[in-house]
Amino acid sequence: MTAAATKDAYLGTAPLSPGDTVRFVSPSGLGKPDSLARAVAYYEAWGLNVIVGDHVLQPHPRAEYLAGPDDRRRQDLVEAWSDPDTDAVVCIRGGYGAMRLLDGIDWTAMREASTRRDGRPKLLTGSSDITALHEAFRVHLDVPTLFCPMAGNDVFRDSEKAREDTRRWLFEPWGGRSIIGPATGVLAEGDAAGLFTGGNLSLLAGSQGAPEAERCQDGILFLEDINEELYRLDGFLLQLQRAGRLTAASGIVLGSWHGCGDLAAVQALMQEYLADLGVPVLWEQGFGHDPNALSVPLNVSGRLHASFGGGDHGVALVVDEESS
Repeated sequence: MTAAATKDAYLGTAPLSPGDTVRFVSPSGLGKPDSLARAVAYYEAWGLNVIVGDHVLQPHPRAEYLAGPDDRRRQDLVEAWSDPDTDAVVCIRGGYGAMRLLDGIDWTAMREASTRRDGRPKLLTGSSDITALHEAFRVHLDVPTLFCPMAGNDVFRDSEKAREDTRRWLFEPWGGRSIIGPATGVLAEGDAAGLFTGGNLSLLAGSQGAPEAERCQDGILFLEDINEELYRLDGFLLQLQRAGRLTAASGIVLGSWHGCGDLAAVQALMQEYLADLGVPVLWEQGFGHDPNALSVPLNVSGRLHASFGGGDHGVALVVDEESS
């Protein structure tokens, strides 16, 4: 399968169908038995066969914030992706720790295991700390991934909108889908097209200097974060600016900023860094840690339109249609 065919894989056909097999892993934080059981129940109710990684509930001997030692979390991830019967690998929660796994992965072997039995690419899903894996899978495997709410988290339990949106991205084709939340605004006007990349701002900043960051992808960059002080957001943006990630973007989509202080101050900071780049910038698009967070496909191409006209005609963010 060529790189172009890989990126187009889910535009005309849905990533998953009832009866497919998904593997649950926790590359970052430790899950809880009740949240894991609830997550399995959601995905089984959608008609999927769920296999849970051996170490999802195993605590780390030193660090309570990790779901077991690095080698065992890595083992779960690699075994899940490498299983020829796997159709998708689902990260059930974030937290911290996914980036600790990257240097020990044989990416050549992972690339060879990236196709399902039907020839289409396997899918990785997750958000927040899983940004580290989205970036690594883009660079090393060149497969589409889905930045979406995770079934082991409270938002998945509490928001029917988030669950339904995730379900639709899993069971419906991606081509032509609009991704705009109810509070979306415009910081800078313009039109853009290109590959969707990005995720959590602090994770992207923390990856600078790593092998994945050497592939500074142009296209439409998505950014969000949670529970960060304004000065830290400032520092993260500065890192991306100095590394060229901001100037490489043809457009920028800002998601939610819950727990990051006064939103007006956050918005002013974003305007300072982004409004004069000469590219369209959306504010509060809806992905990230929003209570009704939208899912966003990554490593697929799409289009962005932003104007100060407002309403449905002033903003558009759409995944490309299926290639002819």
